[in-house]
Amino acid sequence: MWARDREQPALSRAAIVREAIAMLDAEGTEALSMRKLGARLNAGATSLYRHVASKDELMELALDEVAAEITVPATGPVTGPATGSATGGPDWRAAATQAAGSFRAAALRHPWLASVLGQAGLAYLGPNLMSVSERLAALFINAGFGDPGGAIDALLSYVIGMSSTEAAWLTAVARSGETEAAFVARLLPAARQAAAGYDHLSQAYTAPPEDDPARIRDVKFANGLDIVLDGLATRLP
Repeated sequence: MWARDREQPALSRAAIVREAIAMLDAEGTEALSMRKLGARLNAGATSLYRHVASKDELMELALDEVAAEITVPATGPVTGPATGSATGGPDWRAAATQAAGSFRAAALRHPWLASVLGQAGLAYLGPNLMSVSERLAALFINAGFGDPGGAIDALLSYVIGMSSTEAAWLTAVARSGETEAAFVARLLPAARQAAAGYDHLSQAYTAPPEDDPARIRDVKFANGLDIVLDGLATRLP
């Protein structure tokens, strides 16, 4: 008993959050419970409650921890007509693209992220999420947007929507046990048959499947993001 007690690592909030994130990544939000998490940490649920008050609080902590992975580049303010013309600063669009790509990458590493963002209560008060919001606000203010909140909402709504759909798709692929290319190839005949009576949809399924579905997802995300940024650019003076 004495040797076992010495070998067991000390329980801490940081350790609990790390293990919760690993559990969420592997099994999803429905599988997470304080009891199961305690078992993974070789501790009872009562021990966890000394560090985290509830599962909802745990989700807020996990969400904020993952937000530290999101990169928002710094940009300088617009200094004159020559630096930005009708599109604001020279680098706001590239910075927004990088931020959106970083958010998407985090959401695909953690498939639960996008789906719980709107359910996390006061999680937006977490230091990492506050930092992301602050840097996004600086990005759009420096670009010349009078309402940075509207620009942030438009960008994040697109990224969260696309990322949640993409994460759900990749989860289905993983559960199939197939590669993404094999999964697409297996579904394609049924999709072609279902779309046969629809002129525009049937055309989309006539081309042979591409060898790299990940590249298709990248292109779709980039194309949609360009449309969002084109729209935001029209709001600049």
